[in-house]
Amino acid sequence: MKAAVRYFSRTGNTKAVAERIAKTMGTQAVSVDNADAALAEPVDVLFVGGALYAYGIDSHLREYIASLDDANVGKAVVFSTSWVSKHAIELIKRALGEKGIAVDQRTLYFRGRPGDEQLQMADAFSRQFL
Repeated sequence: MKAAVRYFSRTGNTKAVAERIAKTMGTQAVSVDNADAALAEPVDVLFVGGALYAYGIDSHLREYIASLDDANVGKAVVFSTSWVSKHAIELIKRALGEKGIAVDQRTLYFRGRPGDEQLQMADAFSRQFL
């Protein structure tokens, strides 16, 4: 199983979850505003994470999703952290779907800063996709 983890995080909360998922999946978490974020080869599962910013997803994440080639992604799995709402999950799923990328219905969301218990939940969540 080839996996990739991509995210955008302003506060570090989504980054913490992305890094935990990546560790479980045996890969690296890469911020979508990093030059290395493009998928170098097809993946079976792409974990995509972000949060809600001013009622939408950040432009970096939106642009990254728009740049994806659906032929390089078997399916996407969405995760999010936020203090306000988990609406970002639906926005990310919709953007991926508009690109023709299959999106798994299972999602992961944490309100606020993830602690040890939430990071253990992220481990368990990501193991479902091994």
